[in-house]
Amino acid sequence: MPIRSVVFDLGGVLERVDDFEAVLGAAWRERLGMSPEEFRAALAAIDPEGLSQTGHMNEAEWTVRCAASLRLSAAQTEEFRADVWDWYCGELDQELMAFATSLRSRVRTAIVSNSADGARREELSRYAFDAVFDPIIYSHEVGLTKPDPAIFELVCSRLGVAPAETIFVDDVPGHCEAARQVGMHAVQHPSTPHTITAISALLAGSG
Repeated sequence: MPIRSVVFDLGGVLERVDDFEAVLGAAWRERLGMSPEEFRAALAAIDPEGLSQTGHMNEAEWTVRCAASLRLSAAQTEEFRADVWDWYCGELDQELMAFATSLRSRVRTAIVSNSADGARREELSRYAFDAVFDPIIYSHEVGLTKPDPAIFELVCSRLGVAPAETIFVDDVPGHCEAARQVGMHAVQHPSTPHTITAISALLAGSG
C-alpha cells in the first residue's frame, strides 16, 4: 500500500527543546529563593493531573496556578509565562522543516502534538507550521493525547488515509509503538539525518 501522508510531532522533533531545568529552572529558583526540591514541588502542583493537555485547564487558569504555586508577583507571572512559552517552542529544526516542506509534492503532511492552550498561537506565530501542515492536531483542542489510539485514528480520518498509508514521526518510543498498534509506520526520531533517511526509505519502498 503506498504511503500517502507523513505526520510529525512538534516538541523534540520539528522543534528542538532543551531541558527545562537547564533553560529556566536554575535562574528562576535563584530569583525566587527556592531550593531545587521546593521548585520541583511547586511546578508539580500546577497541573498534577495533566489537565492542560486535554483542554480541561486553559492558559488563564494555568497562569493563575503558576502565580499561586510559585508565589509570583504580577510582573513575575507574566515574565514566567513568556519564558515558559519560549522554552516550550524551542528552536525550529530548519533541516527537518525543509525536508517536510519538500514532501508536499508527494504526500500530505500533518502534525499531532500533545499540547496546552496557547500552543497554536505561539507555535504558528513563530514557525508558520500551518503553511506546510494540514491538519495540525493539538491534544488540548481535541481532548485526546498520545499514546491514545484515538488520536492516531483521528489524524488519519482528517487526512482521508488509512493508517497503513501513513508514517508517524515522534521522539517518544511509547508514542511510536501506539502508532504501530493502529497500523501506522512509525519512525522514532533520534536525530534529523536518521529521520530523513528512515522516511525516505519508507517512501521509496512504498512505490
